[in-house]
Amino acid sequence: MESIKKYIAEFIGTGVLVVGGCGTAVAINTVTTGHGGPTPTAATVVAIALAFGLSIVAMAYSIGNVSGCHINPAVSLGMLVSGKMSAKDFIGYVIAQFLGATAGAAGLWLVFGSNASLGANGYGDSSALHIGAVGAGIVEVVLTFIFVLLILGVTSKAENGKIAGLVIGLTLVFVHLIGICFTGTSVNPARSFGPAILQGGVALRQLYVFIIAPLVGAVIAGLVYRFLIAEKKA
Repeated sequence: MESIKKYIAEFIGTGVLVVGGCGTAVAINTVTTGHGGPTPTAATVVAIALAFGLSIVAMAYSIGNVSGCHINPAVSLGMLVSGKMSAKDFIGYVIAQFLGATAGAAGLWLVFGSNASLGANGYGDSSALHIGAVGAGIVEVVLTFIFVLLILGVTSKAENGKIAGLVIGLTLVFVHLIGICFTGTSVNPARSFGPAILQGGVALRQLYVFIIAPLVGAVIAGLVYRFLIAEKKA
């Protein structure tokens, strides 16, 4: 029963992240440019970054005590690699996260009345900087590494419990401020999957980058964390 509660929490949390973050991106881009295209201004970048970060903060302090509020397969993979999570829970979390992100994207489709733009990530013509697939992959690996390593570190001490959600949310704002103009910022395969699978077209064809790259960054973060902890204990 406890595992089911964790999975439900992850489903809800990931859905809220997509609705809050991607929904803000679509709404702002539609209002400022007349469509959902990749033409962010400084103000829209900050607003979108804050929306994603605040979504994490809100969920961390509401479902964090239930599931740990991963709401991101990359975070769960980092936890698995670092030895902080069982394989069974990892599988359950990831399934719940992908389902939650898809449900969140479906909600956006319903609200906006169109699936033409649901906040999908992209490269090439779908990137404000027209970055290529390789460059997009590198950006996502690096940003995910930073994000997951921070999470592994800040959650490693019980005394950080009261501020962990805020620190993680601010870090997500930070990586979005860096990455939005490059790829729209994924660092989360589920967050990319939900919008892309329903939007289809180019977003779906480019999805592989935003699944593979964040997972690679998460594995590196988990291995680095284990190395640093082993060195500290030694």
